[in-house]
Amino acid sequence: MSRFNATLRTAEGATGFARDPRNELFLLAVSNMVGQQTFYECAEARDARFRELITLAAVTDPEWFGRFVPWLRTGAMLRTASVVAALEGARAQVAAGIPGSRATVDAALQRADEPGEAVAYWLGRYGRAMPKPVKRGIADAAVRLYDQRSLLKYDAERAVRFADVLDLTHPVARDPRQADLFRHALDRRHQRDNPIPESLTTLTRRRELMALPVARRREVTDAAVLAEAGMTWESLAGWRQGPLDAAAWESIIPSMGYFALLRNLRNFDAAGVSDEAAEAVARRLTDPAEVARSRVLPMRYLSAFNAAPSLRWAYPLEKALQAALAHVPALAGRTLILIDTSGSMRAEFSRDGSLRCWDAAVVFGLALAARAEAATTVAFSNESMVFPPARGESVLAGVRRFKEGGYFMGMGTDTGAAVETHYDGHDRVVILTDEQAHYYADEDVTRAIPPQIPVYTWNLAGYRLGHAPDEGNRHTFGGLSDAGFAMIPLLEAGAEQRWPF
Repeated sequence: MSRFNATLRTAEGATGFARDPRNELFLLAVSNMVGQQTFYECAEARDARFRELITLAAVTDPEWFGRFVPWLRTGAMLRTASVVAALEGARAQVAAGIPGSRATVDAALQRADEPGEAVAYWLGRYGRAMPKPVKRGIADAAVRLYDQRSLLKYDAERAVRFADVLDLTHPVARDPRQADLFRHALDRRHQRDNPIPESLTTLTRRRELMALPVARRREVTDAAVLAEAGMTWESLAGWRQGPLDAAAWESIIPSMGYFALLRNLRNFDAAGVSDEAAEAVARRLTDPAEVARSRVLPMRYLSAFNAAPSLRWAYPLEKALQAALAHVPALAGRTLILIDTSGSMRAEFSRDGSLRCWDAAVVFGLALAARAEAATTVAFSNESMVFPPARGESVLAGVRRFKEGGYFMGMGTDTGAAVETHYDGHDRVVILTDEQAHYYADEDVTRAIPPQIPVYTWNLAGYRLGHAPDEGNRHTFGGLSDAGFAMIPLLEAGAEQRWPF
């Protein structure tokens, strides 16, 4: 529930609406890349606000918090934010005598380098005195995640290595082979010259490959041999001590993960991989089961589309994007979609800078429009323009037309004027924005919309104040995953569930 206060203002001077702490935490978490500067908020202030909200939610509503953190990692696919949330929440719950934080910490760690990241974060902020629920949650994750391949991929040259996690949390191996792995990780960390245990065949195969002279390594192009040694594309390049040619890429493609394929399309083209190899990559990229299993966020397909120079990837990427957007609802009636293209929406949406907030907004705005029965799509800043539909146009092609047609305006955020200009009896309104509206004559930028008409705001930046109340038929969501958009028909059907978890 939003709390109106006439003294509160957005960063651009409009009336601001404070949120319920859980809503504020949710919106911040799904848009928070910890340690990142945003357009209107410095990294230190943003991170401090995040920690304060975590502490409050973990203690005042531990049941909600226990559902929120796992969803943040596996639903919103946010790594660092979920690790920080789990650890800070656990610290607050331990201090308050609230049980359950061990399971929350375990659930937040889903990749084999994350137990080490969790330990590094705790040591950096609180030192070596680690509460038992935190220690045991990290240990549970280590048992679940540590294997030979993860040791090869994630252990080298880390500030906190596998052995450091083992030394600090003392996990109990699940079987004799993992016990051998734990001993070997400790041996190599502490420079003990013990042989690799016989049970660790992947590590043995890797050592055999490492023993080959550099001049002979280019001869190894058998995909099965590389897979048996747990070779990744990154380690293959380092092992060969040079760039990967077409033969090398074709030998490693069968064992590459989905996201690794997606991010290397440009490299495949530069090396000249064969059409047969490219077709194999395309089949995996477009396989709905692979898309679902990968949990790659839809905006990553736009990033790949922008980076890949060859047209042979355009159609597979479009099909993959459609599969990733499977839960975007087909909305009945008339839908007004307002896409904020103000200057602040140029802020980075991805840590590598390849995507901006307005890129993410356009992907989802056009996807929603494509599936709606009748949609009016509008780009707005100080002014606004209707983006006309093109029959049969793909989402990625639409994004390109949006950019080339000058719909990214880069000025102010006159949300109220855009609403007044373009609302014309629509059945619902969707606004994709950072909510930092300019001063508007009314206190609520959605005032021109009748109260019985639902308005769904998607906040892409997680700032503290909103541009409208979050009550009645006014709903605010954060983060751009298809799971969030699936909430629209549920709310319109009368469901009371407000969270996507």
